[in-house]
Amino acid sequence: MGIRRRGRELALQVLYQIDVTHREVGEALDLFWDNFTSDEEARYFCERLVRGMVEHLDEINDLIGKHAEHWEVGRMTQIDRNILRMAVYELVYCQDIPPKVTINEAVEIGKKFGSEDSGAFINGILDRITLDLRALTN
Repeated sequence: MGIRRRGRELALQVLYQIDVTHREVGEALDLFWDNFTSDEEARYFCERLVRGMVEHLDEINDLIGKHAEHWEVGRMTQIDRNILRMAVYELVYCQDIPPKVTINEAVEIGKKFGSEDSGAFINGILDRITLDLRALTN
């Protein structure tokens, strides 16, 4: 497994913890690293995603809500919601990662950790967001 994939999977676990327990980011990360280990690069990427996503949470939720037809962000499964949040953070704020890579990774992680419909659900929303982001930059 690649470093960034590992970092994304770790970030999903931390984001899930934050979503369920409502802990502050620093506290959640400390608790997580007290119980799990990872190589330094995956850990760095995980923390980049978690801290960035939480910092821009309202904007990210608005973007997801705008593109999730007939779905409210709060009614999505916690796994799908956090994968989407993480991916939207990457799409908007991580210019070093190609959008296609972000979407493919999110879909694969959704298939691994979510329901049988998660991959298609995540893909549909991220495709719509990516098209809108491209239109804004052109």
